[in-house]
Amino acid sequence: MKKPSMRLDPPALTVVRKNLSLYLLLLPGVAYLIIFKYIPIGGLVMAFQDFNIFAGFFGSEWVGLAQFRKLFASPDFYRIFRNTLLVNTYKIVFVFPLPVMLAIMLNEIRCTPLKKVSQTVVYLPHFLSWIIVSGLFMNILSPSGGMVNQIITALGGEPVFFMSDNRWFRTVLVVTDAWKEMGWSAIVYIAAIAGVEQELYEAATVDGAGKLRQIWHVTLPGIVSTIVLMFILKLGSIMSGGFDQVLTMYNASVYETGDIIQTYVYRIGLGKMQYSFSSAVGMFNSVIGLALTVAGNTVSKRLTGRSIW
Repeated sequence: MKKPSMRLDPPALTVVRKNLSLYLLLLPGVAYLIIFKYIPIGGLVMAFQDFNIFAGFFGSEWVGLAQFRKLFASPDFYRIFRNTLLVNTYKIVFVFPLPVMLAIMLNEIRCTPLKKVSQTVVYLPHFLSWIIVSGLFMNILSPSGGMVNQIITALGGEPVFFMSDNRWFRTVLVVTDAWKEMGWSAIVYIAAIAGVEQELYEAATVDGAGKLRQIWHVTLPGIVSTIVLMFILKLGSIMSGGFDQVLTMYNASVYETGDIIQTYVYRIGLGKMQYSFSSAVGMFNSVIGLALTVAGNTVSKRLTGRSIW
């Protein structure tokens, strides 16, 4: 009589079989990453070629680092590099803390209907495209009839061309980004606050701590790991954030302060068909972003003991 097989499946295979439906749900996300994130990496070879759209990757002339030398010698390079760093640094300094503060304030609302309405109102701007937001703020900031300039002239001032003035354009970018994304970004912190043990608040109340002390000694320490994680991710995108926003808001008169690496690549790569040069710019941008992510993670791990990896 033949004995039944006693072969056991590997632990990993057992886990996959038990959670097969979850892995199937994961497939579209994995397919998206492979198709739109990993496969295009092969296009970076253009940064080392004098790419010809008709000759293709294999027929184009190999020029090594010539495109990078052209990039660093370009008078536009330092301008767009400076603009990219400044605009996104301003967003980190002035916008990054706002979702944390908003999440704490929303968490302190005790009237449930008011809390739900408040959350809905602050979430809504995120679902507006930058084209709509751009048109909205162009009307609000218009020098002829815009609400802001009406207030300025009523107070005895002169109209300000916010969208065409190099002195104000970066401020407009920071303010509009805060208005659009602050509520949506607060969701992560609201979820983190919900995970803080309520017993800690009760113990703080027994010890005589008021609301501000509870926020400082209980809420913030409870969500600091989330804040660190979001900060590192934000730091990693410091060289790649804001393309849609800037593209829909800027014009030739504010190239000096508003033109960033992504919009420059768009104008040069598609507008002038300099594919190799724009690929070199994009690759440089990605390398800097990766370096900032690693550096931010390392510093956070040494100073706070918390990191992504």
